[in-house]
Amino acid sequence: MSDEYTIRVAQSFKDIAPESWNSLSGASRLPSITPYNPFISHAFLSSLEESGSATAKTGWLGQHLLLERSDGRLMGAVPGYLKNHSRGEYVFDQGWADAFERAGGRYYPKLQCSVPFTPATGPRLLTTGLDVAAFQQVLASGLQQVTEKLGISSAHVTFANEDEIEALEDEGFLHRTDQQFHFINEGYRDHSDFLDALSSRKRKTLKKERRSALENGIEIDWLTGSDLTEDIWDQFFTFYTDTGSRKWGKPYLTRAFYSLIGERMADDILLVMAKREGKYIAGAINFIGGDALYGRHWGCVEDHPFLHFEVCYHQAIDFALSRGLKRVEAGAQGEHKLARGYTPVTTHSAHYIAHPGLRHAIADYLERERSEVEQINDYLEDHSPFRKGERQEDDD
Repeated sequence: MSDEYTIRVAQSFKDIAPESWNSLSGASRLPSITPYNPFISHAFLSSLEESGSATAKTGWLGQHLLLERSDGRLMGAVPGYLKNHSRGEYVFDQGWADAFERAGGRYYPKLQCSVPFTPATGPRLLTTGLDVAAFQQVLASGLQQVTEKLGISSAHVTFANEDEIEALEDEGFLHRTDQQFHFINEGYRDHSDFLDALSSRKRKTLKKERRSALENGIEIDWLTGSDLTEDIWDQFFTFYTDTGSRKWGKPYLTRAFYSLIGERMADDILLVMAKREGKYIAGAINFIGGDALYGRHWGCVEDHPFLHFEVCYHQAIDFALSRGLKRVEAGAQGEHKLARGYTPVTTHSAHYIAHPGLRHAIADYLERERSEVEQINDYLEDHSPFRKGERQEDDD
């Protein structure tokens, strides 16, 4: 393969043709072996860059690996960034950085292979053609070689598909796991059908919660496609900046980002907006994939009991069931999602650590961490809200 293919690095999506990038499996709605993931589309990634959200100035210098055939055809790629911090990643390695630097090492810059500000699992070793495993191996090797050529401390592939981990481990990457909560569609006809699968007590609680969320005259709108006007984006951005300022100090995404994705991928976006007295007061943004709905962030200008759960979780389930989607991924962390029918799942990342001493210490830590994640997932599964064989009761 080395005689026929070369790997190069592009620092900007302006240097990558959209049709070439979107020919990779999962990067567009074209038929492929991997369901469409909107976050790895050229439209999404280029919008992060062009809007000023993910750029060298914000600590995300493009370092995208491109695997090209001798005729120039793109056969594989990895979205990558050279970073001088660990913000906006949701897989936390600041402790590793602190320890290495206290010992006299230099942790930053590092190579981060991910979708900026997006804790959603998806392809990271993007390929095309039939020999997926072989191309994944070449890309994993390419990441290791680029790390060593740049003389940097590490390369991190976060929220990777599980089937990519083997190729990365073969090239010396360390496997890390974590936990999220996803709603899994078990063939439910609608939200009521889903509720019937819960224990009687949990079902009653959620019905009451949904009724309470819509008190005070609150209504819910689903906005997508041509509904996403600049006025709507202005209102949603107000919600986002309010929440972002409280969580991070400074929101990651710029206002221009929303205009760009509204222009380029409006049919892949769902805004769940809450309205009271004719005015939107809260909203959540979701992205529509080939088989999943991905919830990202929310915000509000009025506080109402349970409104966050209604807008972010219950409405997402309603929409996913209406579209026949297989699951809802509701973002990072949050054990409160368990009571609302979201089940624990394991997420995966892989880390190449160049320094032998640091690598040994992290490998030992990750072995213990993987065991803890597995134990916690098992515990949470045992405490899920789903019925465990009890008699169905009428709770209306």
